[in-house]
Amino acid sequence: MSETIFLTGFPGFIATRLLRRLARDDTRFLLLVQPAFAERAQVEIKSLATGTGRSSSDFVLMQGDITAPGLGLSPADLARARAETTVLFHLAAVYDLAVARDLALAVNVEGTRQVNEFARSLSSLRHYHYISTCYVAGKRTGRILEHELRHDAGFRNYYEETKYLAELEVENLKAELPVTIHRPAVVCGDSRTGETAKYDGIYYLIRYLLKWPALLSSFNIGNSDVALNLVPVDFVVEAMARLACEPRAVGETLQLADPAPLTTRELFNAITRSIKGRESRVTIPARLVEFSLMLPVAPKVSGLPHSAVPYFFLKQNYDTAVAQELLKPHGISCAPFKSYVDIIVAYAASHPRL
Repeated sequence: MSETIFLTGFPGFIATRLLRRLARDDTRFLLLVQPAFAERAQVEIKSLATGTGRSSSDFVLMQGDITAPGLGLSPADLARARAETTVLFHLAAVYDLAVARDLALAVNVEGTRQVNEFARSLSSLRHYHYISTCYVAGKRTGRILEHELRHDAGFRNYYEETKYLAELEVENLKAELPVTIHRPAVVCGDSRTGETAKYDGIYYLIRYLLKWPALLSSFNIGNSDVALNLVPVDFVVEAMARLACEPRAVGETLQLADPAPLTTRELFNAITRSIKGRESRVTIPARLVEFSLMLPVAPKVSGLPHSAVPYFFLKQNYDTAVAQELLKPHGISCAPFKSYVDIIVAYAASHPRL
């Protein structure tokens, strides 16, 4: 059966890569684009059509805004989307740990409510995919299961809190519609090419070590108690693409995470081996590292903003049992960080600016 996929978040990095992957199949696309990104979206579509051998007419750009009623679409575009959409992917969000509360509420929460209302109006909807994050867990510690959501542990920032509130909205929608919730962990570059669109997450550590590798690689600022869960973008995209029309995924929440993540100390050593061919010589006590990284001058020295520091010191472990069960028949699994660390380090070193 030919599908028509309505996708938000284009031309963002993950949405663009997901679109490129989905375009391999006999599928048409309706792409919600903010007016400010319309020109860039047109360029991406031309490149994508050329690269996939598809006609540009298979990719229909619809200007709108997820925070507005009817997604801010024109009456004609809204009517077409409601009539034709069979699969919905909602990726649009503010992905910023330092985002202001009002903006996060408007885009992540109210925007998701509007997309949910749009989903309810789709007469031929077969599957609604909502892209959340593992960090809806907020300040919870220990093992976090895929079916777990509600908690009162608090949050490290408004990004986590508003993604949590948005996921609650989508979770409630499971009683009405065929919904799958995807929770990626910390997304990094492509495990095959190293390509990325943003230097955050593990790149703070990579770029820190690339500043003065001979000196900084000697002193390990990671610790053996906390793991940072990393997933390459190609794994996340392939997982979502393979499950686009998978009936067994309906009603599930899937944590797209590494089932065996490295501790931050192991991550540090993996990166130093890639850069200098050896591991660190001394591990600095975690409490001293955390205190130092929160000093006012620390972001200028380390490149790590204060908003990102807590992610290196909170003990969380994400269960991936349901995701693994659904992805195993497709031969999809998360590549271990050590298998692609050289690739993403080389990319960061050769692309000092994105």
